[in-house]
Amino acid sequence: MNKYVNFLLLLTGIFGLVACDDSDQLDVEDINIPRGYALSAGTSTGFYNSSVAYDQAAAWLSGTYASRFNVGDRLYDNVKTSNENGHGGGLGPVYAGYSCGSCHRNAGRTEPTYWTSFKQGGDDGSGPYGFTASLIYITRKNGTFFPNYGRVIHDQAIYGVHPEGKLKVKIDSMTYSFPDGEKYTLCVPRWSITEWYADSISPDDLFCTVRVPLRHVGMGQMMALDPDEIEALARKRNYPEWGISGRCNYINERGKLQLGLSGNKAQHADLTVELGFSSDMGMTNSRYPEEICEGQLQMEEGSMMGLCYEYLDVSSEDMENVDLYMQGLAVPARRNVNNDDVKAGEQLFYQAGCHLCHVTTLHTKPRGSTLLMGTNLPWLGGQTIHPYSDYLLHDMGSEIMGVGLNDNFVSGLARGNEWRTTPLWGIGLQKKVNGHTYFLHDGRARNFVEAIMWHGGEGEASKNKFKNMSKKERDQLVQFLWSL
Repeated sequence: MNKYVNFLLLLTGIFGLVACDDSDQLDVEDINIPRGYALSAGTSTGFYNSSVAYDQAAAWLSGTYASRFNVGDRLYDNVKTSNENGHGGGLGPVYAGYSCGSCHRNAGRTEPTYWTSFKQGGDDGSGPYGFTASLIYITRKNGTFFPNYGRVIHDQAIYGVHPEGKLKVKIDSMTYSFPDGEKYTLCVPRWSITEWYADSISPDDLFCTVRVPLRHVGMGQMMALDPDEIEALARKRNYPEWGISGRCNYINERGKLQLGLSGNKAQHADLTVELGFSSDMGMTNSRYPEEICEGQLQMEEGSMMGLCYEYLDVSSEDMENVDLYMQGLAVPARRNVNNDDVKAGEQLFYQAGCHLCHVTTLHTKPRGSTLLMGTNLPWLGGQTIHPYSDYLLHDMGSEIMGVGLNDNFVSGLARGNEWRTTPLWGIGLQKKVNGHTYFLHDGRARNFVEAIMWHGGEGEASKNKFKNMSKKERDQLVQFLWSL
């Protein structure tokens, strides 16, 4: 009991300081800890209600760890250049973004460039400012990768180097009606690649899927999850009356078979900091010491003049500081939990069976999590958390069966129609933090209603429960989602 009293006293002190400072323009609600699941992440719960709600240090960070958190924060947000280390390294030669923060604005989800372009009447998914705010995955129809390209199309490049291609998009809209007559629209992005740097790839042999980067809320808690609890959930995630049967993804990573937790398809066992620096920004590191365009025709033809392989672009120490930053982020507390419509919406959430996949309560390992270089974070251990996810794979349907989410991209054991349950904590602040309400893996859903109505497969029964609610009930369930 004393540790929670001390934690709340600490929070009270923090908010006392915030309330006296109007310069940061924070909109902080009254510090009256409501009942229920307000402490979303135990001692990592934060109480900011503003555009920086995702980008706050957890209260347990202090001393050296707080300093390293700030270093990681700067490395996360700093714009990279093509000569960062002074020896011709740094950004590129090809890349998808020029910093972590370019795609994860304020540790959230930057608005997808393709929607910005579409609203202006264009079809340019790659954007004019050096980043797409998305990752572009491609494979052959048989699941193999293309020579000279790999798994990701890097649509940006430094001077003197060709981007691997450019993203184009056409958005098809379909209008439907709820039983009470209210209409809703579902948008389907149709992707294509132009301006291939090498041989063009026939659309007949191309699967292309776009991923809007995930929010980094709750990354530390995810890394501290008890794998036994997740595997136990997989064994019991069998609700035939709902058509639900979740399963784990397992991947070979760092030379061993591991439980996947991170990513849209739970295709990684960690936060992929090294992969992010390498694949997303083209920065060499100890795990990925070669340029991502190594072996490409333009490399062989000498267009990469000036690159130096004697130095790595980012050190292991810096990468661990970024890992600490991501794991040390506070998780926003729920808001408006005592509002009557929010409470009614929460009950409807359960009645619709949404909680069977978006599991309310999980627990972290007693010893917490471990960073890239072996630093332990015991403060993340022994916590009761409320992420609204089981972190398992679920079949989300296919267009063959009607509305569904199949991108034909296999990740570990995950098939094209299988997706990890998205944690919902913090989702209600996305509009305030990132200025938009585009949801799902590629941002196709423009609001909560569209996101729900895209559920197929194992989500079909819950979607139909929502579909058959009254207008008032649907609005109440949406109000509950805004409270998360």
